[in-house]
Amino acid sequence: MHKLLEEKPHEETTFVRDFLSYLSLSALCIILGLFIGVLGYHWTAELSWLDATVEASMILSGMGPVNPLLTNGAKLFASLYALFSGLVFVLAMGVVLSPLIYSLMKQLRLNKCQKD
Repeated sequence: MHKLLEEKPHEETTFVRDFLSYLSLSALCIILGLFIGVLGYHWTAELSWLDATVEASMILSGMGPVNPLLTNGAKLFASLYALFSGLVFVLAMGVVLSPLIYSLMKQLRLNKCQKD
């Protein structure tokens, strides 16, 4: 039983590799969300590419809008994109934190087994 509880040398490198892969997946989700926002603001609000990027970045990061939106289509897109951005944030944080939580739960389980 004691041999099962010992840390294996490759577990730390496996954790780092898994964490970096999940971090990359999270960054990909954020970049995809930003890309959707840039396209949407460029087409619906007729903002320049730079202004659309700033607007999408500010909404995605939770900072709020920068430019006033004049058309109903732009306002509708902005409201839908704000809801979408909230989901992207929750998804990205869940993806990043999942290997950390898994590792913590595994350590707690190992500590409990060692006490028994």
